[in-house]
Amino acid sequence: MEKLLQLLLSLSVIAWMVAAGGMATADETYPSRPVRIVVPFAPGGSTDIIARLVAQKLTVSMGQTFYVENRPGANGNLGSEVVAKSSPDGYTLLMGYLGSLAINPNLFAKQPFDSLKDFAPITNVAATTQAIVARKDFPANSIPELIALVKSGKQVTFASAGVGSPSHMAGELFNSMAHIKMVHVPYKGSGAVLQDLLGGHVDISFGGLAASVPSVQDGKLKLLGVTSPRRSVASPDTPAIAETLPGYQVLSWFGLLAPAGTPKDIVDVLNKRSVEAANAEDVKGKLAQDGAEIIADTPQHFHAFIAEEMAKWHKVVVENGIKTN
Repeated sequence: MEKLLQLLLSLSVIAWMVAAGGMATADETYPSRPVRIVVPFAPGGSTDIIARLVAQKLTVSMGQTFYVENRPGANGNLGSEVVAKSSPDGYTLLMGYLGSLAINPNLFAKQPFDSLKDFAPITNVAATTQAIVARKDFPANSIPELIALVKSGKQVTFASAGVGSPSHMAGELFNSMAHIKMVHVPYKGSGAVLQDLLGGHVDISFGGLAASVPSVQDGKLKLLGVTSPRRSVASPDTPAIAETLPGYQVLSWFGLLAPAGTPKDIVDVLNKRSVEAANAEDVKGKLAQDGAEIIADTPQHFHAFIAEEMAKWHKVVVENGIKTN
């Protein structure tokens, strides 16, 4: 009987050791194969650049290949939907963007995914500021002068990269907060906006700060203000619009997300490694050249931020009656 008890005890200890040995963390077992990061836009844009920088760092730190797959279409909805409907196993991720996650849900009657329910946020990697840029002979030289000019009855046109684009929404938010009405002129892309602004065919535009700086430095355009809550490190002498309109803020943000239901330990390890990647000196330096600032927050903070952004842009869409064709 005593030998039987000893045998049972030995077997129990062995079973416990086997079980304990199998309790590996995601840090130890994930990933075991390549991981794709879906970018819902064509190669070459800010979303793509940031995704590739993060993927390179994750490949090194996690010992498996992280690669970017571009799935453009439907204003970012196509690629985002691919991730929303993928298996929640950590092997398909999304580099999400302001437009596809926070603006589109307020513009399209049939959105193919729910930004808050269909994703597990990992971290908001970085954000870039927009700027109000004017043609070189525009009569206003500052944000207060611009507002006063419109209030005096002067018709002022503002160009954007298209109806519902972040640049359009930035202009409509400005209209609402300044209690003015500039005339919106939509284009098909930011390249056409810049050309017509340089040609003097429109008065001002809301667009990426980094893309505007060369023309401003050459004296071909005037920089009136930036849309970040504080002055940008990329142009510290340029006032923030919030200095005139407190609370004004438009940031084009880029964050990493997984499908909803992805295990918490995988989300946590991805957050840890992604935050490290974003804060690497070479990554910070490269993004600073493009006017981006690192955020690298927690999954909880990122989720709350997306909710706030959706509510903010819903109000702008409703108040201004913005509709897509």
